[in-house]
Amino acid sequence: MFEKFGELNSHKKINELAENLFNEGDAESIKAMAKENGVQSEFVQMYLKGDIPVLCDALTAALGKIDVEVKELKPKEIMEDWVEYLRGQCMENEVLAHQVRKKGKSLKGCIAALLSWSFENQQTVDKGIIKAAGGRQKKRENQSGDGQDTSRAGRSGTMGGTESISGTYPVF
Repeated sequence: MFEKFGELNSHKKINELAENLFNEGDAESIKAMAKENGVQSEFVQMYLKGDIPVLCDALTAALGKIDVEVKELKPKEIMEDWVEYLRGQCMENEVLAHQVRKKGKSLKGCIAALLSWSFENQQTVDKGIIKAAGGRQKKRENQSGDGQDTSRAGRSGTMGGTESISGTYPVF
C-alpha cells in the first residue's frame, strides 16, 4: 500500500515531502507520492503549477488514505456504509481527520473496532421489525462451502445449517 514512500504520519509530512521533491524538480516523484497517498491528480497539477501552496490539507490527506485502503480492503455491504460514515465524520471533525492519517491507523482496524463494539453492545430488535423483515430462514456458507454457519454472533440456532433469525443483532 505505502510501498515507495512509506506511510506518512500527517498531511504536514506529505506536504514537507512534496516541497522537498518540488525543490529538487522531481515532479514524477510528487505524482507517485500523491497517488500512493490517495491525493487526487487535480491537486497535484494545481500544486505543480503553483496554484495552491500545499499539496493537501488534513481532510484531503485523511480521505486519500481511506481511498487507498478501500482499494485494498474492498469492503462490501454494511462495511461500505461504515467507510462513508467515516468519510463524513472526517469532514465534520478535523481532529478525526488527523487521527485517520496517523501512522499505524487503518481502515481495517477501524472496521474491526466497530464490529467488536457492535457485538459487545447488541440490542434486542422489536419483534415487529423482525416480522416485517419476514422472519425468514437464513443459511450462510463458510469459505469451504460446506453449508456450516460461520457467523454465530447475533443469531440463534445451530452451527450446522439452516437457522432462523433471532431478535438480537449488533447495533450499527
